[in-house]
Amino acid sequence: MKDVIIEAKEVKKTLGRGAGQVQALRGVDLSLRKGELTLLMGPSGSGKTTLLLILGCMLTPSSGTVAVCGASTSDADKEGLAKIRRDHIGFVFQSYHLFPTLTARQNVQLALDIRDHHGRDAAKKAREALALVGLEQKANALPDALSGGEQQRVAIARAFVANPSVILADEPTSALDSDNGRAIMRILVEAAHERDRAVLVVTHDPRIVPFADRIIEIEDGLLVEEKSGEPEHLRMPKAAAWP
Repeated sequence: MKDVIIEAKEVKKTLGRGAGQVQALRGVDLSLRKGELTLLMGPSGSGKTTLLLILGCMLTPSSGTVAVCGASTSDADKEGLAKIRRDHIGFVFQSYHLFPTLTARQNVQLALDIRDHHGRDAAKKAREALALVGLEQKANALPDALSGGEQQRVAIARAFVANPSVILADEPTSALDSDNGRAIMRILVEAAHERDRAVLVVTHDPRIVPFADRIIEIEDGLLVEEKSGEPEHLRMPKAAAWP
């Protein structure tokens, strides 16, 4: 069995107060393993993003436990949770979250800056991360000069650059056309299989199902089904597949 990177047990989360209180998660057990790309799918309001934020140590559960690379988050304060995020987790957001006045390289390098990694070596690592996603020629471009697909690649490079153990991606293809969506998913597949990371993609996009090793369905805060995928990378030549 592949190494477990994140393990959640009996995770529950209540959001809001009083009449507006919602039980977003009702007791979730989930493991993310090295070398696998997992899809978490479900309708709006099913708890997908809440679970993603808890696994990424950006939100604390109301009850239950989460362990990241063997370290429990239960007793961690805000600083401790931030350290776990810095050490182990890379995020890819639906809306890219790029700074408009910074170049592609500078946006990627921010992930190293917050880890106190600066200077020429940090700039070199940022350029290398951009090369991994096929954007080495756009290192000095501002976000406004990039397409949506290119901006998402910059966001993925930023998630990769600090060499995290797990990549958590929230709807990374929802704003993209089919060609760009496939290109993004192929990069994430490579992160899992070629670079041995755990990758979790939260999505409602059925077009990306062929890229998954595992598919988990969530509904009303409960995991209702898990099945094995048939990853597309097994059906296509590797060198020719990447954008």
